[in-house]
Amino acid sequence: MIAKPTPSIIHHFSSIEDPRVNRQKKHQLQDIFFISICAMICGADNWVAIEEFGLAKEEWFTELLGLENGIPSHDTHGEVYAAIDTEPFSVCFSRWVADLANLTEGEVIAIDGKCLRRSLDKASKKAAIYMVSAWAQQNNLVLGQVKVDDKSNEITAIPKLLSRLDIAGAVITIDAMGCQKKIAEQIKRQGGNYVFSLKGNQGNLHDDVKTFFTSSLSPAVACVSYDGDHGRIETRTIRATDDIAWLQKRHDWKSLQSIIAVTAKREIDNKTTEETRYFISSLDANDPKRLERVVRAHGSIENNLHWVLDIAFDEDSNRTRKGHSAENLAVIRHIALNLIKAEKKSKVGIKIKRLKAGWDNDYLLRVLGLI
Repeated sequence: MIAKPTPSIIHHFSSIEDPRVNRQKKHQLQDIFFISICAMICGADNWVAIEEFGLAKEEWFTELLGLENGIPSHDTHGEVYAAIDTEPFSVCFSRWVADLANLTEGEVIAIDGKCLRRSLDKASKKAAIYMVSAWAQQNNLVLGQVKVDDKSNEITAIPKLLSRLDIAGAVITIDAMGCQKKIAEQIKRQGGNYVFSLKGNQGNLHDDVKTFFTSSLSPAVACVSYDGDHGRIETRTIRATDDIAWLQKRHDWKSLQSIIAVTAKREIDNKTTEETRYFISSLDANDPKRLERVVRAHGSIENNLHWVLDIAFDEDSNRTRKGHSAENLAVIRHIALNLIKAEKKSKVGIKIKRLKAGWDNDYLLRVLGLI
């Protein structure tokens, strides 16, 4: 038998309390974790597929883990993950990523929510689950996630998520839902900076910023960037100022240092559209190119996390619903995605890496960090 694997992910989850009574413990909890993570890496996206993957590689898992009672059934996986408290499970995930990632000064961390659409259960009157995630743009990793409580929204979930992260030196980007004074103050207390999107939910603050940038007092364009593909040409201009004492007096945002306007002009098939978005920030306005990069970086959570989870992991079609299983399976997906992205030698996409890990046991061990 090969020495039992102890990847850092299993070590960090060792504090999770086993929800089963002793007479039902035919499989060790860490073995269930390990098998499900391996299966998810290799393309198994639900409990039945995880069991079938385990059975297909039963000899390999037995040699690796010393299994005494074979591969856990799909019912065992489902019952265990339905019973595990999501709160400590997510906390363990964030601690593991803190060891995995090496966040550099100025890292942009985008925070945004995503609905697990098929977790909706009308028969049980259970609403679809909403998860708020933190995405490190430069490291290309999920840093953490929190389930939005029932009858609540992102405003209550974001502070909880931030409290689990080391954001010192980072810039946090959040859309208009999270543009709140208390969240801004928490980010500053934890040593970070922020760029918040402004929309109508901020009432007079949004109106005041918009009025300023559409008046004769608006600063000149400080930075212009261009982008284009498939017949689309986009020109982005940025205006920013930190001469905002007047705004501070009206709204009392203690850490607010600058306001920003980003105008995107898009040309497609001889049609031109233009949109201006407004932001507030704790950064000063001396480096408009940096501000533009931070604003643009927020889109990475949609393109590199949410889109990948839907396309490569088929998250929106997953019908896992019982107990805490949907949110815990979302954590398993995030673990698998982080491990796959951290493997840099294979220069192929996420889907092909998942297939390759399923075909090649040595490659799977490399993704897991065991060789």
